[in-house]
Amino acid sequence: MHAMGSSSSQQYKLMFSVVLVVAAASLCFADDPFICTRATYYGSPECYGNPSGACGYGEYGRTVYNGQVSGVSRLYRNGTGCGACYQVRCKIAAHCSDEGTEVVATDYGEGHYTDFILSTPAYANLAKPNMAAELFAYGVVDVEYRRIPCRYASNLVIKVHERSSYPHYLAVVPIYQSGTTDITALQIWQEDCKEWREMRRVYGAVWDTQSPPLGAAISLKLQIVGTANAEAKWVQLSSVIAADWKAGLTYDAAIQLN
Repeated sequence: MHAMGSSSSQQYKLMFSVVLVVAAASLCFADDPFICTRATYYGSPECYGNPSGACGYGEYGRTVYNGQVSGVSRLYRNGTGCGACYQVRCKIAAHCSDEGTEVVATDYGEGHYTDFILSTPAYANLAKPNMAAELFAYGVVDVEYRRIPCRYASNLVIKVHERSSYPHYLAVVPIYQSGTTDITALQIWQEDCKEWREMRRVYGAVWDTQSPPLGAAISLKLQIVGTANAEAKWVQLSSVIAADWKAGLTYDAAIQLN
């Protein structure tokens, strides 16, 4: 009976060790905030992102960050994840650089159980010098990632979406959004009623309203949530869109969401 107890104890210790190893692997490295997943790359002819991507960014979503863009799956978060930036690095010691690549999420996409579909330039940046060809041959690679602040030289910009129709229908897209904040709601000031009205998230980063205010510049209010602090706060953009706005035009918000 004593011998059997000893054997059971050894088996328990072995099973416990295995559990610890698996748990450690799922966290990548215990001393940093990286999360493990997989990544692949776009097969588009121009090697950049999709101009009709799910975030609604259009051409901006192809070339922002010098083309360092990515489609994301779980990180899309029903559009709230649009515009978030990540450091992604692969885990093949012979081919992958220590720094990896930095990308901004501009689309939704998934395949081969991946969280990231990188533009070709971004995927190439995962590699050590002169090792990109070897990395592309894998097609899909194990990676680790973490959220990082987006960095832009410009202010936050409000773009009037191309499907807007003056003066009856207004859709807007916030772009060049720095920091690590998410835009979770958007309101528009109705001067005739003296109240803020909710705008609808159409899809991705696109918000709209029927019968927008007429005859005066348009003010917006953005609800933002930071990754370090889950408490939401409102940021007001007074007279940010011209009274005679047109589809496709962009307007400087004169602030940045750091």
